[in-house]
Amino acid sequence: MNFQLTPELEELVQNKVQSGRYHSAGEVIREALHLLEQRDEVFTVGKAEIRNQIEEGWQSTERGEFVDGDEVFNRIDMELDALERSDPR
Repeated sequence: MNFQLTPELEELVQNKVQSGRYHSAGEVIREALHLLEQRDEVFTVGKAEIRNQIEEGWQSTERGEFVDGDEVFNRIDMELDALERSDPR
């Protein structure tokens, strides 16, 4: 497989090889692709987890298990006020 890199990316790859951490440009590209794959997996898993949490929240609301939004914000405000009062600065 052949591909062209922009001059900036080519310089980045060369700098990585010159740093001694990588033995070749191919090794730098393999590492970059591996990291890209990991990031995509995290995004996919994260997205699925968020969907699960939304579904759980919806189901609890259907069962009447929820807290009024104003009450939640009041709790947050009280906690922030308490933190500010306890700040030793």
